[in-house]
Order: sequence, then structure tokens, then C-alpha cells
Amino acid sequence: MAKKILITGGTGFIGQVLCRELLAGNHELTVFSRQKAESVKACCGRVEAVRDLEQLRSHPGFDAVINLAGEGIADKRWSKARKQQLRDSRIATTESLVNVIRSWGRAPEVLVSGSAVGFYGDQGPDIVTEDTRPHDEFTHHLCRDWENAALALSEDGVRVCVSRTGIVAGPGGGFLERMVLPFKLGLGGRIGSGTQYMPWVHRDDVVSALIWMMETSDASGPFNVASPNPVTNAEFTRCLGKVLHRPTLFPVPAPLLKAGLGEMSRLLLGGQQAIPAKLSSAGFQFRYSDLEQALADCLKHQQ
Repeated sequence: MAKKILITGGTGFIGQVLCRELLAGNHELTVFSRQKAESVKACCGRVEAVRDLEQLRSHPGFDAVINLAGEGIADKRWSKARKQQLRDSRIATTESLVNVIRSWGRAPEVLVSGSAVGFYGDQGPDIVTEDTRPHDEFTHHLCRDWENAALALSEDGVRVCVSRTGIVAGPGGGFLERMVLPFKLGLGGRIGSGTQYMPWVHRDDVVSALIWMMETSDASGPFNVASPNPVTNAEFTRCLGKVLHRPTLFPVPAPLLKAGLGEMSRLLLGGQQAIPAKLSSAGFQFRYSDLEQALADCLKHQQ
């Protein structure tokens, strides 16, 4: 059944593809974005664009809300001001969204809200499920508070799902776009020891999981949205080199990353062997569970 859906972050790397999939399902979309309406429609298709959440106060209501708003966590070095920007773009935006939703004529059936496997912090080689105790660090605090802002809506009888998303691979953007050039030049290599896990996931599977959460009436709480087959950084490096037909002989030393990136280097030097325990037990099927197949799809136009 077609739904009226509000999406935040619809112009982002995941959101653009999500909008196209939902439009193909004949859903009616409203996208909150600070970009001009023409830019939003160019990214997302035939959607209604809203630049201020306050425009939706006292709205009759939407059937579902998908909240993906948030600035890129690795876009800039983590200064004190940058950390606050990251919190505001996620937590303050979600708090404002929940406040506006509570003003509607009727509550939505479901809120699907973004988060990340960074919720768990660095977990070393241990397998990470939705029940794993988090490590106390910045990414955990950020994701915890982001999730809690969304989960507050469950007090109003709204079903809330949280997508703890892994490292998203897809064509034309994301972290792969930054990696491809040095690898194509033969300058790629593992990061640090290479033993840290990378909970990768193909963008198409993220989109499918978000829609699954929206449509599955008994789904609620946090879900790890990551491939069932996480790999170490060294394994990822070898696979990317294989797909690009390039050597991977130039490791990036950990001290160099720490000196250049400061605290943000933990994103690259730590990791999580996160598995989608709840999605798998519910029967969700990943289209891309093999890393080589996923990378080949992402890079098929760049080789």
C-alpha cells in the first residue's frame, strides 16, 4: 500500500537511492533539506521539498518518517566545534523532528532513524551484535544520544527502528570514492596493522533494510545494517586491489594517521566485527554478502 513518507537526509548518498526506490513503489515523498527545491528534485525525483521543519508543524500527518539527516563524520578533523556540529546535525535535528511530529494531527505508524555501528566504539576482533556492550568513546556517545532522541517517540506509541549502519559502499560516492584514486595509482595499502574490522555494506542493501524496517510491522529497536561477512582492513585492501587490478604495497602507518587526523584516526584504526544478527534472524536477505561482488558492482564504471 502506498504511503505518505517524510524523509530527512534525502539528498545524501543513501537518501537519493532510497527516494528513487520509494517512488518506484508509488509512495508519496516529502523531503526535508536545506537545499533549494530544484536541487532536491534533481537529486530525489518527484518529491515535495521542505527547507524548514517548522513548515510541517501541525501537519495532518505522514504514514512513515525516515530520518537520515547528519553531516559526514569523516569529512573534517574532529575539533571541539566540529564535534558539536556533528551532534547538532544528528541529535538536535532529530529532537526538532520528534517535536514537530508530536504536533501532527495523527502520529506516523513508524519512524526509521539513522545511526551507525560506531555506536559500539572500537571492539577489536570480537563479534558484535545488537546486544554487545559499547566501548565508551565519542562515536558511542554521538550515536547513543542520536538514537535516544529518536526512541523518545516510542513513548507516543510510534514504532521506532534504528539503523546502525556500517561502512557504506556504492557507486559514485562514499568512502570508496576517496580510496579509488590512490589504489588505481598503485599507492593503496592497508591502514595501520590492517587487523581492524571493517563492517562494510552495499548501499543497495542499506536501502532495502530501511524499507524493510518501515514495512515490517513487528520490527523495532536497533538493527545492525552491515554485511553478514565483515572483513579486516587487510582483507578489504587485498580485495579492492584485486577488483582494480592494482598492487597494494603501501601501508599507511598508524602514527602518521594519528598525527594527521588526531582523535578521528580511531575511525580508521579501530573497528567492529559487526554482524546483522537481528536482520538475519528475521529472514532479511542481503543482495551483496560477498565483498568482491559488491566492490565489482560499485566500481564497474571506474576500471
